[in-house]
Amino acid sequence: MNEIFPNLAVAYGEIFLGIGAMALLMIGVFKKDSVNLVSWLSAIFLVVALFLTVAGTGDVTYTFNNMFVADKFTNFMKILVLVAATLAVIMSREFFRLEGDDRFEFPVLMVLSTLGMMVMVSANDLMTLYMGIELQSLALYVLAAFKRDSERSTEAGLKYFVLGALSSGILLYGCSLVYGFIGSTNFSAISMAVSNMGEGGAPVGAIVGLVFVLAGLAFKVSAVPFHMWTPDVYEGSQTPVTAFFAVAPKVAALALLSRTLYVPFGEMSASWGQVVIFMSVASMILGSFAAIMQSNIKRLMAYSSIGHVGFALLGLIAGNAEGLRGVMIYMAIYLVMNVGMFVCIMCMRRKEEGMVEDIKELSGLGRNHPALALAISIFMFSLAGVPPLAGFFAKWYVIIPIVNAGYFTLATIAVLASVVGAYYYIRIVKIMYFDEPVEEFVAQKSFPMKIIATLSAVLVLAFIVPQISSPVLDGATAAAQGLSQK
Repeated sequence: MNEIFPNLAVAYGEIFLGIGAMALLMIGVFKKDSVNLVSWLSAIFLVVALFLTVAGTGDVTYTFNNMFVADKFTNFMKILVLVAATLAVIMSREFFRLEGDDRFEFPVLMVLSTLGMMVMVSANDLMTLYMGIELQSLALYVLAAFKRDSERSTEAGLKYFVLGALSSGILLYGCSLVYGFIGSTNFSAISMAVSNMGEGGAPVGAIVGLVFVLAGLAFKVSAVPFHMWTPDVYEGSQTPVTAFFAVAPKVAALALLSRTLYVPFGEMSASWGQVVIFMSVASMILGSFAAIMQSNIKRLMAYSSIGHVGFALLGLIAGNAEGLRGVMIYMAIYLVMNVGMFVCIMCMRRKEEGMVEDIKELSGLGRNHPALALAISIFMFSLAGVPPLAGFFAKWYVIIPIVNAGYFTLATIAVLASVVGAYYYIRIVKIMYFDEPVEEFVAQKSFPMKIIATLSAVLVLAFIVPQISSPVLDGATAAAQGLSQK
């Protein structure tokens, strides 16, 4: 049914960010030395968008001719995206000041990319899905190559652009097949058409289209075998860009993948289930073993992110509300762990050398900078899944649903992959506390960075406390039940 006047209230956050990004661009162009102002205004605009999202009723609302949806699931995932984006903007300020590379375009691009992610999360149509992905990706291509005089940064941006364009083409081709064989691009209409197809099920062309759509979305979450860009882009991009890449786009893409599988193609779980199982197992195994050989901390975090995506996909395999709840909890905890760890990575700096990224440079950090070493240790143990830290509960909440669903072999592989992954996380702790000290890092003087690292470490340690974990668990439970019933 066509709308004459769309319900704009459910998209206030997106509308505000769109207008805010244009205003920031004008301020940056017409006001000299506006980098600091634009950066802090960007953070404020993201926080305002966060409040507008939280203020949403949480009731399921469709608008823009049923192409845009707002419910508890979208609110939960948008909150994670906006928190990650806000922290990334704040973290970038001190970094670019020290690098002498301050430019107002950086926070504006981050706001535009976040706007694309919010559209992705609320997509209820293949066209909205594609528009959100492209808005996010076009800004990320520029961010990856933001340091124009650096060969590494330019190479990272070029690789991401070429492979991203390829994945977008694959995704669009999949969308066209789905439309051709089912007759609609709308999620609700596709779901109804598939459920009415009876015993014959969906036509082969629609299944092939779904596989292409899955391939395009798998690139966005860097799941195997579409992970090739991740280590090079993480290493080549500037550290604040890598921190942003590691969290916000992953949350948005997993939210979009969850809705795409559960809503329009929920009745075709027999077709997409095996594909997701392969991506999950392959991502966990490759992420665990490939990271062992890494000497660069950012490349290690890239393979770590691939492994964690594999764990997050476990929840989708369960195919029920419990599994979806596990995905949402996993991404909330993953956000805190990665933000905290990347703050610590930004502290790896020496006056003469600037940023250093070699893991060996952490030698003796326990004696030179005990507070920084303690923070890194907390995040490493949590990423490894050591109880009672938050990372253990993240894996717990995605493994239990697949055990309840009867996937015992898959659960065993996940546990073994986690054990292998623990090696390279704990090796970093060993280097910090037991290897001979090297030259000290420059002391971090940024108050916001210290606050972010401290809060992240406290949340990782205190997740076991009900007062800390209950809001996340309750919010994820309510949101998962709503989406899984559609």
